[in-house]
Amino acid sequence: MNRVSHRELFCRHPNNPILSVKDWPYEVNSVFNAAAAEVDGGILLLVRVEDFRGISHLTVARSDDGVGNWDIDPEPTLRPDPAGHPEELWGIEDPRITWLQELQKWAVTYTAYSKGGPLVSLVTTKDFKIFERLGSVMPPEDKDAALFPKKFAGRWAMLHRPVARSPYISANIWLSFSPDLKHWGDHLEIIYAREGSWWDANKIGLSAPPIETSQGWLVLYHGVRSTAGGSIYRLGLAMLDLENPAHIINRTDEWIFGPKATYEREGDVDDVVFPCGWVVTDDIVRMYYGAADSCIALATAKLSDLVDCVLKYPASDPHYWWKGG
Repeated sequence: MNRVSHRELFCRHPNNPILSVKDWPYEVNSVFNAAAAEVDGGILLLVRVEDFRGISHLTVARSDDGVGNWDIDPEPTLRPDPAGHPEELWGIEDPRITWLQELQKWAVTYTAYSKGGPLVSLVTTKDFKIFERLGSVMPPEDKDAALFPKKFAGRWAMLHRPVARSPYISANIWLSFSPDLKHWGDHLEIIYAREGSWWDANKIGLSAPPIETSQGWLVLYHGVRSTAGGSIYRLGLAMLDLENPAHIINRTDEWIFGPKATYEREGDVDDVVFPCGWVVTDDIVRMYYGAADSCIALATAKLSDLVDCVLKYPASDPHYWWKGG
């Protein structure tokens, strides 16, 4: 078989990291793992912010060019609400933003964390100032969730990553459907973690929300490799069928982006690149990612290059990926 290699498809911005604690208008421990959207001609990031208790909340940062001159809300934009939502007792984390054209609203999925473990919660908003909480939509343990921007056969769809409480079961990406964004069912396991020494063995999860292309839904996911020195978070791509997102068309064997820069390799959690948002303008993809759980960085790529890359890998049934080729 011909060897396929597309390393580091994304190019890091020279101003990285573009946001860190020194930019914040109030005292915090770290800022990272930001959702991203194009709003009113500029870039809006919904940033995970960790305070000095270790509890996270979400804060909006806006920029005309998506690189500098950030206008950051002077206080937390969306705080945990443990009184009304006890599943948020230990914070809210890692948001993803999807524009729902049919509802004329933004939907934000995020991880709520409490004694019961992490789970998926959802809010909607029109202005990122007033939020309507739908509460928990997936039981623990579950995280890394994002919505598709349109319905399939009259139902909304969501990618997410449940984890069984067993060291012998891998963490894979699932697809679920809902008529109303609140009640979810018809759960399907669609993208499997590989086994052995692969870069995405045993534990994977969705990164940014899926992008609709003419070839299918482009999915960015992270793989976690456990080593003697700790875990390494890297990124890969998959392509899902446009009409039936339960059908995986292609998936990269090699990672396409991983921690190399100092700000990605050293921080509160070393060797992590973790995107929760990307924005597409023409053929340019701007990927916003948390680096080492300590700051936010930006990398860009051509959408056409990403699509070409994933489509060059062989198509196969899902169990091909589970067995690792």
